[in-house]
Amino acid sequence: MKAYDKVKIARHLSRPTALDYFNYCFDDFTELHGDRLFYDDGAIVGGLAKLGGRPVTLIGIQKGRDTKENLKRNFGQASPEGYRKALRLMKQAEKFGRPVICFVNTGGAYPGMGAEERGQGEAIAKNLFELSKLKTPVISIIIGEGGSGGALALAVADRVWMLENSVYAVLSPEGFASILWKDGKRAEEAAEIMKITAHDLYDLGIVEKVIDEVPGGCHENFEFTANLIKHSLEEELPQLMAMSKDELLEKRYKRYRGFGVYNE
Repeated sequence: MKAYDKVKIARHLSRPTALDYFNYCFDDFTELHGDRLFYDDGAIVGGLAKLGGRPVTLIGIQKGRDTKENLKRNFGQASPEGYRKALRLMKQAEKFGRPVICFVNTGGAYPGMGAEERGQGEAIAKNLFELSKLKTPVISIIIGEGGSGGALALAVADRVWMLENSVYAVLSPEGFASILWKDGKRAEEAAEIMKITAHDLYDLGIVEKVIDEVPGGCHENFEFTANLIKHSLEEELPQLMAMSKDELLEKRYKRYRGFGVYNE
């Protein structure tokens, strides 16, 4: 399958959302709202739940399935308040010793004037900084699009997983083609060059796991992929929780130190 075919599956309107996984894979999900500063951003959802009896904190970027819901969720493009809500939940999880599990699906953070005026860049940067030293395990799963800093703000984690037909990149193929060739119609060509698919990124060592989907995408058989996610979390979380805080932070540091020019 070509890379751009996976981009189209990742963007499919019927693709399961963060809330779908929250309610299927976990028990007793209770949503928490607001950043305690401005308002409750519908593009970011999160709260408390249990996985096999273990309390966890869930955070996700939520897209809609129709125009009305997408307007409510701002098409999965979070404002600063969304990232600050996510950070509030992360710090709460750290305080009470709960692991953090993030479900990422966004084309990018909201680029509107209001978001910029209220500190979009600072909010994302603060999340990157705080996640890098959060003293509790963090697992992030790319379930659709993982676009730019809007995705990375929830993906500085001990483990980063991707669904088979998800994509993860600094910008969209259309944006890449428009910048490099001044022609957004060359997006399909750009997608091949960018190495944005799950298997590309697994081979490059950027992500630790690729979670299977049925042919056509996980919207064709949601339970299949959701059960794989649940099983993987039940296996991985006890291992991460068994680490001391110092060991956890040291391994997280080495994970990111190992990328690019810092490879030792």
